[in-house]
Amino acid sequence: MSELRVYNSLTRQKEVFNSITPGRVGMYVCGPTVSGESHLGHARPYVTFDVIYRYLMRLGYKVRYVRNITDAGHFEEEGREAEDKISKKAVLEKLEPMELVQKYTILFHWAMEQFNCLPPSIEPTATGHIVEQINMIEKIIADGYGYVANGSVYFDVMKYAADHDYGRLSGRVIEELLETTRDLEGQEEKRNKADFALWKNAAPEHIMRWKSPWGIGFPGWHIECSAMSTKYLGEQFDIHGGGMDLLFPHHESEIAQSTICNHVAPVRYWIHNNMITINGRKMGKSYNNVIKLTELFSGDHPLLEKAYHPMAIRFFILQTHYRSTLDFSNEALQGAEKGLKRLWEAHEWLKELPVTGYRLQETSSGENETDTELEKKVSSLIAEFDEFMNDDFNTAKVLANIFELVPVINSMKDKTIAVSALSKETFELLQKQMKFFIEDIFGLKSITAADNEKLRGVMQLVIDIRKEARSRKDFATSDTIRNQLQHIGISLKDEKDGSISWSIE
Repeated sequence: MSELRVYNSLTRQKEVFNSITPGRVGMYVCGPTVSGESHLGHARPYVTFDVIYRYLMRLGYKVRYVRNITDAGHFEEEGREAEDKISKKAVLEKLEPMELVQKYTILFHWAMEQFNCLPPSIEPTATGHIVEQINMIEKIIADGYGYVANGSVYFDVMKYAADHDYGRLSGRVIEELLETTRDLEGQEEKRNKADFALWKNAAPEHIMRWKSPWGIGFPGWHIECSAMSTKYLGEQFDIHGGGMDLLFPHHESEIAQSTICNHVAPVRYWIHNNMITINGRKMGKSYNNVIKLTELFSGDHPLLEKAYHPMAIRFFILQTHYRSTLDFSNEALQGAEKGLKRLWEAHEWLKELPVTGYRLQETSSGENETDTELEKKVSSLIAEFDEFMNDDFNTAKVLANIFELVPVINSMKDKTIAVSALSKETFELLQKQMKFFIEDIFGLKSITAADNEKLRGVMQLVIDIRKEARSRKDFATSDTIRNQLQHIGISLKDEKDGSISWSIE
């Protein structure tokens, strides 16, 4: 198997992956700000890093995957009006801030379950780590890179840039930052416009507030991730992930804070997924094209022609390399639905082949007629699964190979190609690798799973109606229900304990 190579945003090149501790990987991914419902933009990073998590474990690594919940503050200075998203939304919804946080954290977890994303190893919250953030800020001040102004604390970017490569990750130049930073609230307190807040003084009406050595306030957005990643992964760890929109200011600020506090660059490999567009346009409130995940699953949005299954969305995301722009449209999602259904039908037939009574076929002379060319083609396509994944997690190329195998599987299903055209070893490898990559690495499930849930609900309703008819001694209706279901291939069985079971024949 080839070595795993990952694209490092910091060096802007692919590098051979070597973990700091052999056999172990520490990975931190910026989680959601739970001031509202998760939207389509949240789907891509969490599906992307779920697959990376799964594949690293496939390679034998013991992975500690940390994904935080931002449930405090998240006021943004650079490029937007400074605001505390949690407090502002809590007032609008007439909820306590932590009530709001709980509501949207539950919704986020539910959405991740729909996407079949594995839960992270640790999911720390910003409010649960105020002490760690204060301690980190105190160290930064002690080293001369933080300063207090009117109860707020700012990071001195100019001083840091004088002896560190500030802007290396994002490609920003410090002089340009000074010229382009907007005049926002609190700018007069700063030594330079590019300085960012480590701690913000809280106004009397501010809901979420904590005591600190500098007065009552709340933490800056960037310090939260530095504190939590350091606590659970150490002063230096292997992978830090997130969307490309976090390169600046968030991740650039994390590097500066952590480097000063811990005296070492915090991350070995920075991995960023690219952005999504909707019908060719950037997603944003001004375009009225922000689609919440609940809307995506229900179809209840003006831009959606129908509801889309979470597995169709997951599959669609994986069809494009994570560093490429991904454009969502009804046409593209419907194409993904059809593609996944076609893939799954072939996969299900192949997976169940020994169970359904099929056996490796033999010629009349008792010898297998192996097709050498087909054998070579199938073996080559399978061998490339790991090769492509080791080339910066290229799920798109793996899926392209899988779709080249689908016609071969379908031809076996239709008996236009004998199963014996492949050697027993290659056939079993095909079964094993298709299942492993489709289900275990890509985390895909049947797109009809939701339909099966609906069927179970309908069947329970029918069974209840039949029970009621029998209790009224209306055996004609009871028998009609049984016979009609039998006619469409659904068998009812009256159990001894009075319950009724059903099965599809």
